[in-house]
Amino acid sequence: MTTYFLLPTVRLPGQRNRTMTHPKSIAVLPFVNTSPGKENEFFCDGITEEIIHALAKIEQLKVTSRTSSFFFKGKNLPLAEIGRELGVANLLEGSLRVSGDRLRISAQLINVSDDSHFWSESWDRKLEDIFAIQDEISLRIADKLREYLGHLEIADQLVQAPTGKVEAYRHYLQGKSLFNKWNPEHANQAIGYFEKALQIDPDLIDAHTGLADAYSFLAVAGFAPREIAWAKAIESMQRAKALDPQNAPLNYLLANQAFFTEADFGQSMQFARQAIASKPTYAEGHQFLAFLFMLRDDMKKAGEHLRYARSIDPLNPETKFYQAYFLYRSQSFDQAEVLLLELLEANAKNLPALITLIYVLLKKEAFDRAERLIFNSPQEGIMPDEKLGLACLLRVMQGKVGEYQQLFAELEANASGDTSFQAHAYLFLVYGALNEAKKAFSVLEKLFQYRSSILFLAFGDPLAAPLRHNAEFPLYQKRIFALPNPVVRPVKRNSAELSEADATDYLRVLEQFMETESPFLDPSLSLRSLANQLEMHPNQLSWLLNEKQGKNFNAYINGFRVAHFIKLLADPRNASISLIGLAYESGFNSKTVFNTVFKKETGMTPKEFHKNSGLSD
Repeated sequence: MTTYFLLPTVRLPGQRNRTMTHPKSIAVLPFVNTSPGKENEFFCDGITEEIIHALAKIEQLKVTSRTSSFFFKGKNLPLAEIGRELGVANLLEGSLRVSGDRLRISAQLINVSDDSHFWSESWDRKLEDIFAIQDEISLRIADKLREYLGHLEIADQLVQAPTGKVEAYRHYLQGKSLFNKWNPEHANQAIGYFEKALQIDPDLIDAHTGLADAYSFLAVAGFAPREIAWAKAIESMQRAKALDPQNAPLNYLLANQAFFTEADFGQSMQFARQAIASKPTYAEGHQFLAFLFMLRDDMKKAGEHLRYARSIDPLNPETKFYQAYFLYRSQSFDQAEVLLLELLEANAKNLPALITLIYVLLKKEAFDRAERLIFNSPQEGIMPDEKLGLACLLRVMQGKVGEYQQLFAELEANASGDTSFQAHAYLFLVYGALNEAKKAFSVLEKLFQYRSSILFLAFGDPLAAPLRHNAEFPLYQKRIFALPNPVVRPVKRNSAELSEADATDYLRVLEQFMETESPFLDPSLSLRSLANQLEMHPNQLSWLLNEKQGKNFNAYINGFRVAHFIKLLADPRNASISLIGLAYESGFNSKTVFNTVFKKETGMTPKEFHKNSGLSD
């Protein structure tokens, strides 16, 4: 389910993919299986991957991620060409042979610039010593690189044994090898091996995250009943969390789950950040963070994470897709089209690339090309509601009223269902294209009612550009993209009174939260719900407001609402909105309360304030 550079580096037509070569860099090529038969192929791949993970722990060393390294498996290409493609100065290649309970591993380091082998070694060990061997090999490679390249800070141990039971590890590796093929048949087979591994060692966290990854892949891709598959994925995540809540793959999966099943941007961002905090070289975590920042229109931060992911995983199709998606979200439609066409040339069934290409063509007004893709796609490709929505959007953008009316009526009918998420998303975009902002935002409310991640994606899409000029758009932006408070909070306690130090900390947290997240815009906000968001006991928040702010909860919150109302009133773009309309947008849900509070805060009625401000002329 692996679902990302300040400015994107784009490969233009006719150019080769090139990345800058870092002097302290290495790619570990897939070890060659020299065992009789193919049954130990998965074991060979697993050892290669473990060495990649081990070397990636060395902070000063740039290590190519698994996906890009394994791109060259079975390809007989010159090592210098591989090194240039990956942008590394060094390569590690090796072989593995398993015979009974023994294994023999050979490895050698190559300097890409002159194709010279500057170190090689072999190990002959018992299979039961597999983790010690991986650690020994990784440390030897790191030492040789340090001797050759200069200073590297290397830990005493680079490989931690994930289990004391080799047979459980073998089942896990076999499951991982199958799952990496990314199709439903092999994903289901992988589940069986992960379960076998856990029967032998219930504490093998990698098998738990493997199960969660497989089930979530089946759920998101539509290869299994969504609710059942997600329930199983979440169950495996919870078991992994009990073993190690800081585990990077676990937090990456939790980030995906929070986004795709809860449409909870804040939680998703928090989990994704924890993933790279635990493992700074985790390419998937950087890809997903870039994706989240793109949705939030923070293209600078999205670019930073995408550039890093691309530097260590340049040949991963997902990296290229998110590079294309970054360009699409940045309005660089021609450049996005180049990459999307490359992805579809490599895999005609790449549905995200196909849909994004149609979006690009719609934005470029290349309507004939978009029409061919929409109506001539294979039957098993674009989902029915998505095809209907795209067709309707196409006809609306073409101005073909007679043709889109029937499609529009059908789309509205399909979107009447609570969980018709594709229809909801396209109805939102169609209303936007028709400049029906009020209706579009009415549809958008289903994002919150039914936790629709698909509506989430549609909200800030370039196809929704006409809605960005509406006064409600920034309010929805704040509401949708609220982030967890980054400040470390004091420990949650039940007693009401706080020490001076804790009170100062809580006030700082509260003030920052009110400024950055604007919770007062929610008319249903209560003292208890605000306390929960701040991870405080409600008694503590009440005490804090009364003793340190001299206000009760309502007075405190309504003060922010009045200030927000005055800000909206001063914005000329809101001139056509009534005073009570602005009051409702500021979090008030009662005209009487608004008038009373406003006069208490300012000494004037709203009408008097409006008149005296000179804005009513």
